[in-house]
Amino acid sequence: MRWLIPLVFLLAGCAPQLEELPAVPSPYSWGPQAVNLEWWYVSSYLPQAQIAFHWAFFKLVPPPALKIHGIPADLLHPSPIYLSQLEVTNLKTGTVRFEECDSFQGCPAQVSYPPLELAQNGWQLRQVGSHFLFRAGPIEARLTPLKPPVVELPGYSGTQATGRMAYISYPRLLLVGKIHGQWVRGLAWMDHQWGNQQPGASATWDWFGLHLSNGADLMLYEIRDAQGQVVQTIGDLTDGEGEVHPLKDLRMVPTATWRSPTGRLYPVAWEIRASGLRLRLQPLHLDQELLSPIAEVAYWEGPEAGRGTYQGELVQAWGMGEFVAGAYRGS
Repeated sequence: MRWLIPLVFLLAGCAPQLEELPAVPSPYSWGPQAVNLEWWYVSSYLPQAQIAFHWAFFKLVPPPALKIHGIPADLLHPSPIYLSQLEVTNLKTGTVRFEECDSFQGCPAQVSYPPLELAQNGWQLRQVGSHFLFRAGPIEARLTPLKPPVVELPGYSGTQATGRMAYISYPRLLLVGKIHGQWVRGLAWMDHQWGNQQPGASATWDWFGLHLSNGADLMLYEIRDAQGQVVQTIGDLTDGEGEVHPLKDLRMVPTATWRSPTGRLYPVAWEIRASGLRLRLQPLHLDQELLSPIAEVAYWEGPEAGRGTYQGELVQAWGMGEFVAGAYRGS
């Protein structure tokens, strides 16, 4: 009954929310929320080590009316359902490792707060005092926030038609640890979103979480509706002191695409234009398509880097990009 997971993804946005989303969430809302769908993720591109990774942890609450062969879903599986994904890219070898597991198929999860602890499949994100310990696959690292958590503007992603997700981040964490037994050091990004979108169905998107060489961090995204039309383009810059500034007159312009072996076309190179900001971004490895047979979503997730200017000064940018193509019907 693996098809239950994508069905819950699909219906979570249709079911009544257990709690209304706040107009502006608290940047300290890192614990589980009373909504049908939420996720946390940690991502990083480490230029010196030439390694990038993305880890996501999803919580899904089946709608109360969902039945399987006439039996309420919550009698077949305790609610909520948890799903974890891990991608690790080694740019030196050109290899990409992708794994996922879910609690419905016998991969139990542990969630607690406070302090925050998310664990599944031997992967764990655990808050210890002012930092986080992160372990997933070949990764063992300590994450220390270099800035306070922030609310990504305008406080949520999406529209009423596509569904909305409250959105907070730690945009800059110091990562120190080991990956594949190799000592690494660099910057990471951590997000928490919760709400009622239907990823790959009511909404698809293009997203960046980027670090700048001047100490600032950029969050950029555009949301597309079920017809593929861009309905929201948002970006903000968190400066070196942790203050968040909206990017005015933002435009995200694809400059190159990549067609995956499955035939999907992904916009992988971009020009970013906003008041005071110009960036050109390039993918560092093209074959980054992730096909999730559990969530039934196809997306590109991988390291990006570039350069440009901010307020007239030269800057370098590096981080992760995520471009969601839509539904994936795997075997």
